[in-house]
Amino acid sequence: MFALADRARAANRIDDAIGFYDALSHDPNPDVQAEARFRKGMMLAGLRRYRDAAVAFRALLDEKPDAVRARLELARMLAAIGDEAAARRELRQVEATGLPPSVAVTVGQFDRSLRSLKRYGGSFEFALAPDTNINRATRLRTLDTIIAPLTLSDDARSKSGVGVHVAGQGYARLRLADNLTLIPRASMSASLFRRSEFDDVAASALAGLEWQRKQDRITPSVGRTWRWYGNKLYARTDAAALDWLHVLGRRAQLVASSSISHAAYLQNSLQSGTIGDLSISVERAISARSGGSLTLSVSRQSARDPAYATWSGGASGLGWRELGKTTVFLSAGLRRTEGDAALFLFGDRRRDWLITARAGATFRALTVKSFAPYVRVSYERNASSLQIYNYSRIATEIGITRAF
Repeated sequence: MFALADRARAANRIDDAIGFYDALSHDPNPDVQAEARFRKGMMLAGLRRYRDAAVAFRALLDEKPDAVRARLELARMLAAIGDEAAARRELRQVEATGLPPSVAVTVGQFDRSLRSLKRYGGSFEFALAPDTNINRATRLRTLDTIIAPLTLSDDARSKSGVGVHVAGQGYARLRLADNLTLIPRASMSASLFRRSEFDDVAASALAGLEWQRKQDRITPSVGRTWRWYGNKLYARTDAAALDWLHVLGRRAQLVASSSISHAAYLQNSLQSGTIGDLSISVERAISARSGGSLTLSVSRQSARDPAYATWSGGASGLGWRELGKTTVFLSAGLRRTEGDAALFLFGDRRRDWLITARAGATFRALTVKSFAPYVRVSYERNASSLQIYNYSRIATEIGITRAF
């Protein structure tokens, strides 16, 4: 069968060769299955069908997670389609398996020189999104104020619903020099519901420079973000950011991000002001099938009215594990927010504790072409000194994503 596949490949009968490899991938012998998937992946990679090749290598790794060569080839395919972050993650998973010195040197060289090869690209995600609190609002009907109890309108209280979540992005990579690349990027995300007054849409455009050398990559960027809520322009933000990626040995990397921006809130100008953000994240491969990350962040938001100005900071953790043909993840976070001054109507300043948790799974056994179904469930609980900011929320996404 392998000989027939080789002859079909040599004769450029690619569909026939794929058919032979697919048949061999169901052989009772797992080594035969692995060899068929590897040869199929290498053939598709040679044809520059990088996404299809990545699916083949991913299927092999689902059965043999310690297959170093297959994981290296998967990393190469991810770099070829422009997903450098995922390619680096696969390299860290390779290092977690333990490598002979000669192979480790080669992997290290690949990691240091890794760049996205695709000059243009993008991504798209679609999901159904049931949500118990689509507007992140309080359940209370009346709020206590310093004047008199305030009765909230129906749309100001928490509403449940089933929406559609759509997200996508496009980018270009324009090399200016050996270590310098210009990257313009545009992205959008939208949560849409039957009642359009709860629609939440955001779009952004930015341009950045990427400078890479040895163990470091530095990316300064500038851009603008627009956000619409209920079909009305809600906020416009101009930002400048600086990101730094540093490789920490063979299994881990550090990412530090900082930004300064000015937000103009069109519905309430008293909220407009400057926002500063800083975060530090460390990601580490634990084994060939698992990994995790820890992130610390702090944010300062000024405002025309000090009652809307806040300091906030928090920590979050993420872990993932491959269970056969299913990848599962779990994340959790805790964040504290404190206002500068009291809101006049409530006679108190804002003091919040936000608890978040998220879990999900991607089911590659149900892959169609290069896409697989996924399920994600998230929980939020914001406990605030001001009743209007008190809310809880459970949201679910059922959609499709890339299978590798």
